[in-house]
Amino acid sequence: MGSETAGMPAPDPKHAVRATRSAGRKMRSQLLDGASRLFKERGLSGTSISDIAAAADAFPSQITYYFRTKEALFVEAACRDMLYLARATERAALNALTPRDYTHALAETVTATDTVAFFAEALTLTRRRQDLAPLVERTIERLHSEGARAYAGQVERHGWRTLRAPEESSRRFWAVAIGVIVEGFAMGRAAEEMCGELLRALGEQATATSGNDGMRLRLVGNRNRDTSASSDEETSS
Repeated sequence: MGSETAGMPAPDPKHAVRATRSAGRKMRSQLLDGASRLFKERGLSGTSISDIAAAADAFPSQITYYFRTKEALFVEAACRDMLYLARATERAALNALTPRDYTHALAETVTATDTVAFFAEALTLTRRRQDLAPLVERTIERLHSEGARAYAGQVERHGWRTLRAPEESSRRFWAVAIGVIVEGFAMGRAAEEMCGELLRALGEQATATSGNDGMRLRLVGNRNRDTSASSDEETSS
């Protein structure tokens, strides 16, 4: 028995480290999933650490080990959900063929859930907990940068003429969306009402800045084709 054990290869320490990290990531994900659902249902003060542990099939000590405090878990859960929503929003708008359809898909997706309102609560919390602000700041920057990248891709793909730089458009969209949705939840508005208000708010800002009535973007594909046809006729003549 001893000789068989002696002949076995020694455990790979790197494999053990990878397994530990993988288990840690899985547990953090479970805690965030459970916390997100409970926080949205009951709010921060109405959710206890033991409630979250039970929902995630974990121990309360694991919450303090991975997140230190309930407030830190709240902010991280809200930030993660917001980034998930941003990706879902990009996917929903990916097949839009016109700027109007693109903006409508964005607005419809972000107003269909309570994720933005959840994130707004995290923003408010960081006013009292400045140690949690860096995570929120990083999340906002990712919203802006990834939104700008997705929008720039659509502009290039379809040949749209945008009145503003993609970075500016992305920042405006999220700023307006957060404001409209927070107000909507406070006033008890339905998702459809918030979507309509968001579209109106985005349109009004574009009109004020561009001087055009109600047009945030202009699809110029048809205009380009008309120009090309005219050029061909002039060349042939």
